[in-house]
Order: sequence, then structure tokens, then C-alpha cells
Amino acid sequence: MPSAETTRVSVHEPDTVRPTREDEVAAAGSELIGGPVGRHALLGTSWWTPVRIVALVAIGMFALGMVQKLPCYDSGWFFGASSQYTHACYSDIPHLYQARGFADGRVPYFDKLPGDMSYLEYPVLTGVFMEIASWPVQGGTLQAQEQMYWMVNAGMLMVCAVVIAVCTARVHRRRPWDGLLVALAPAFALTATINWDLLAVALLAAAMLMWSRGRPLAFGVLIGLATAAKFYPFLVLGPLFVLCWRAGKWREYGTAVLGAVGAWIVVNLPVMLLAPEGWSKFYSFSQERAIDFGSVFLFISRWRNIEITTDAANASALVMMLVACAGIAAMTLTAPRRPRFAQLVFLIVAVFILTNKVYSPQYVLWLVPLAALARPRWRDFLIWQACEVGYFLGIWMYLAYTTSADAHKGLPDDGYQVAIAVHLLGTLYLCAVVVRDIFMPERDAVRRAGDDDPSGGVLDGTPDVFVLGAAARPPRHALHSGGPYVEWGGQDAEPTRYGSP
Repeated sequence: MPSAETTRVSVHEPDTVRPTREDEVAAAGSELIGGPVGRHALLGTSWWTPVRIVALVAIGMFALGMVQKLPCYDSGWFFGASSQYTHACYSDIPHLYQARGFADGRVPYFDKLPGDMSYLEYPVLTGVFMEIASWPVQGGTLQAQEQMYWMVNAGMLMVCAVVIAVCTARVHRRRPWDGLLVALAPAFALTATINWDLLAVALLAAAMLMWSRGRPLAFGVLIGLATAAKFYPFLVLGPLFVLCWRAGKWREYGTAVLGAVGAWIVVNLPVMLLAPEGWSKFYSFSQERAIDFGSVFLFISRWRNIEITTDAANASALVMMLVACAGIAAMTLTAPRRPRFAQLVFLIVAVFILTNKVYSPQYVLWLVPLAALARPRWRDFLIWQACEVGYFLGIWMYLAYTTSADAHKGLPDDGYQVAIAVHLLGTLYLCAVVVRDIFMPERDAVRRAGDDDPSGGVLDGTPDVFVLGAAARPPRHALHSGGPYVEWGGQDAEPTRYGSP
């Protein structure tokens, strides 16, 4: 009779993966609602499906994030220089309602603004989002208008938050409960209404879902729209290129790229032609912006007491990004098994964040759904989230310190340096765990459950056509993992096995 240690796991296992049975942190947390699900539980027999539960939890957490902003909604945004920082409830949304001309009815990109920012410094689709949110705001004092503007934006951003959570829950068909990582992420709730980043995050999450369903054109269109809302989403086309190279899926990749380019042009071209100066403001501002809060450059400049110019930061960021991209490409082509798409997307976006000239607190939103797909383990996810919450509190306490004059309420510069280091180390830790999973697939929670690449769409279970180095040979450490066999590969592929014999 075979032992439990040598029983193979089928790649065609249809059952939903239950995190309370495979994740000790999830199991411990489930004690709050009655403990882990039982072996004979009847799942999927009621209205309360995993995806619906994830959506409702996301709405609840978003609402708690709105409540956290109440001290600012009542007074902090309008009275006192440091109140919005001491309560950690700052948001760009009400401040930019007047500063970017919405209160005066100015048209983004077309109408020049007074002050030091001549045009709206956001990509076109985000500008459209901001403009639409201003339409219901009419009458009353300026304070009342700014409150209403934030509330309308919060409602629209809540829809984006639900889309993100639902799409994340549906990308991995057998792992819908991983969507709870997004819905319950504390940093997600705290930063959701600071800025308009959730629009791009939602479009990217929907794109990831479309690719997982084998729809490259829809994926490409959504990537193009996401890039028209925020700069970073186009980066996913880089790791996808290397994955499709290894799998020989050139037609699907070409379709995705054409869809992305076409969608981006449709959104940008009218503004580019009719208001070129306003359209280009986002790109010129990004290039000319000096090193700012949260970045590795600010940390180094203050730690070493040196000045880093904008040109030096731009050049250094570009070099670091190119080196990291080359490393990710090499890893993709030499890993013992083709990395999962979600793993590489998380890594490329994380590298972009780590090498950027600025790290605003809401940038954590870019990584939350990607981290849930790349490393769906509660312990690692919560370690990273704790670091991000620490940075969220650190930057506001530092700004409270710098705006409270002689009162010095908050966190001094040395303390803020620690907060930046915590953010950088937390993100690097999660990157390291994902890289380990790539080189040791038997440690990957998704593949240990018997799947190959459920986020990979046409890549899922597809045999390799181009590899480098030892990619075609199982790693020696896999022979001593002590875990069960895990097989994957398409119907025409020779299955790859990892586990103890």
C-alpha cells in the first residue's frame, strides 16, 4: 500500500482549494468564524459563493477605510497644517479639486492652470475619471464641494476595489479564496482613497483575468486602457514576451500587443493632437520630478548625506530597471519549470516600485492583487502588509513632524528613514520568496496544489520550445523535498514531476 508521502497529486483535481486546510495562518484565523471547513462540508450549494463573499468583504473593508478618513473629512483637510497627517487621513482628492481647476470648470489638458502646475499631471484616462467625478458636484461652499468630490470619487473607487477583488478571486479557478488576501489587506483599505490608482489597478486585474481565460485581445485592450490611466501596467508585456518565447506562443502575444497599442492610441490620440502641451505634462513631469518621499534614492541621499540630482536618479533608475529586467528574463528561460505569469508580473512591478524616484503610500495598491496571485500564503502576505502599514504611518507622522513647527509632533527624520527601510525590506522579502518559488516549484502553493499556471491562459500546461541552461532538468533539491509528487504539462507534453520518490 502506498504511503501518504508517495501519493501523487493529480493536475486535473477539480475541487476548490481550501486555504484553511493548506495554510496554517488561514486555519488559525478561521477560528474566529468557527474553525476550518470540514471534510464533508457542502460547498457551492448556497448563494454564498466564494466570489460573492470576497466582493462583500472588499466592500466592508473599503467602507472601513472611508471611516478612517472621517477626521479629515470633517476638518483635517481644511483646517490646520498638520491635522490631516497626525490622523493619517490625508488624500489628494479634495485638495486637487480646486488646485487642478475642477472647481472652476476647467477642462483637463486643454485649459491652462494657474500656479506652478500648468496642466493636469495625470494620464488621460485618469483625467477623464477625475472630470466625470466632478460633474455631480454643484453649489455650496468650496469645502462642501471638496467633500462631495471626495465622496463621489470614493464611490467610483469602491467599484474599482470590488472589480479588483473579484477578478483576483477568479483568475485561479480552483483558488477563489485567494481573493480574500486582497479584500482583507489592511494597506489596501488605508490607501484606497488617497489618489486615483485603483482605476489602473482594476483594469490590470481585469486584464489578468482575460489572459487566464485565453483571451489575448481582451487582455491587450485592457492593458492599453490601464496604461492610459497609469504608466506602470505596460510593464507586464515584458515578462509575457519571455514566457511566450519559452512556450512558442507568438501569435497570442502579437494579438495582445496590438490590442494594447490600439487601445492606448484610441484614448490618447485625440488629446495628443488637440492639446499636445497638456497631454505631455504627465511625461515631462515624471522626467523632471526630483527624488521624493519613500524612494531608495531619498533613503541613500539622507543616509550617506549626499545630493542625488534628478538626472542622476533618472539614469540610475533606468539602469537598475534594465538590469532587473535582464535578470527576470534570464530566470524565466533557465528556471526548472516555466514561471507562472502572475509571479513575473509581480516581480516586474515590484522592481519598478523599488527603483522609482518616489514611493507614494498608495503605490502599494499596485502590488496587492499581484502578490495575492504570485504568493498566496497568508504568512508572507501579512509580513509584507505589516511593513507597508508601518510605512503608511511613518510618512504621515514624518509630515506631521515637519509641519508642526516647534511642537515637533510626529516622527523625526531618523524615524522616517527607518520607515523607508521597512518598506524596502518588506517588498524585497516578498520578491525573494517569489523568486525561491520559481526556482523551487515544489514550494509554490499554487503548484503544490497540482496546478501549472492557472493565470497563464494559453501558457497553462503548454510544453516549452525554448529553454536555456538546466531548465529541462529537474533540480536536485526537488528529489529530497519530502512532499508529494506534483505533475504538470499539457496533453501533448511530457509531465514534469517534483517531489520525493
